Amino acid sequence: MTTGKVTNRRACLRWIAAVVALAPTAARAQRLAKNHRVGVLMTTTPAAASHVVTAFAEAMRERGHVEGRNVIFEYRWAEGRPERFPELAADLVQQKVNVIVASSQGPALAAKRATATIPIVMVNVTDPVEVGLVASLARPGGNVTGLSQQLTADIRAKQLQLLKEALPRVSRVVVLHSVATTVGLTEYAMAGQVLGLRVQFMEVRAREDLERAFPAMARERSDALLVPGDTLLFAERQRVAALAREHRLPGIYSLREFTEAGGLMSYSARLTEQFQRAAVYVDRILRGASPATLPVESPSQYELVINMNTARALALTLPTSFLLRADQVIE
Repeated sequence: MTTGKVTNRRACLRWIAAVVALAPTAARAQRLAKNHRVGVLMTTTPAAASHVVTAFAEAMRERGHVEGRNVIFEYRWAEGRPERFPELAADLVQQKVNVIVASSQGPALAAKRATATIPIVMVNVTDPVEVGLVASLARPGGNVTGLSQQLTADIRAKQLQLLKEALPRVSRVVVLHSVATTVGLTEYAMAGQVLGLRVQFMEVRAREDLERAFPAMARERSDALLVPGDTLLFAERQRVAALAREHRLPGIYSLREFTEAGGLMSYSARLTEQFQRAAVYVDRILRGASPATLPVESPSQYELVINMNTARALALTLPTSFLLRADQVIE
C-alpha cells in the first residue's frame, strides 16, 4: 500500500511539473489564438512583389502566425500609383488592423498620416529620420519602426565605383529614375565627379515613358545606366532590363531583382530579408511590444550580383578580379 501511495504521489508530482513546464507554451498559444489583422500596404502589383510577400508570410508562420488560423492579412496594392497611398492607408485604418506593414517610404508616410495609434512597420525606407517617420533610429519614439535601407551617399558612390571597375572605359552614366524616386540624386552627381564620370539624369513618369527614354539616352551617347529602386521602375524591372539590353546599355541597379530580371549587375541589400525581418517586428508588436522602443534596423550586408548571361549578350568582358568579388554570379 505504501509503495502504491508513493507511486501515486510521484505520478502526481510529475503531472504537476509537466503542467508547470507547459504553462508558458500554453499561455503563448493562448496569446496567438486571437485573430490578428495585419495590414500590408504595397507600392506595386501582386505579381511584382509576390516573392517578398511570400517571404513575409513564411517568416510570420515560423513565429506562429498562420494565415487563416490566427492571423488575417489585409493586402492593399497601389499598383505603381503613389497617389493611392493615402486612400489605401485610410482603408486599413478603417479595417482596424492591429499593425500596418508599409513596403517603402511613400506608404509609410501615408500610414503615419492616417493613424497615430496603430503600429507601423516600415520596410526599405531610405532615411526615416530625415523624412520624419521616426525621431531616431535607436528610439523611434512614435508608432513607426522597422527597417531602413540606409542608401547612404557612400553606398551610392560604391555603386558608381563598381560600375567603373567593371567597365573602365565608361565616362557617361545616366541615372534613370521616376517621379517616385526618393534617394538623393544629387549625391550621384557628386560621386561621379570624384570618379571622373559625367552623370546625367532621365526621369520617367509612366511605363510608356520608358519606350522614349532609352532612345533618348542612346542619342545622348550614354555609356552606362544606373537605376535606383523606386515604385514604378521596380514594377517594370523586366521591361527596364529588356530595353537596356536592346539599346546596349550596361547598368548597375539598386535592387538584385533587376539583375534577376536581366540587368547586368546590382549592389544592394536583399529586399526579401528585409520583409523577413519585418515579420519579427510584427510578431513582437502583436505580443505587446511598443514600436516607440523598438530600434530601427539597417542592412548589415550589401551584395554584388552579376548576370553573366547579360554580360555575354552585351559582348562585355568583365575583369576576372571583379567577378571574384561577386557574392553571386547568375549564369
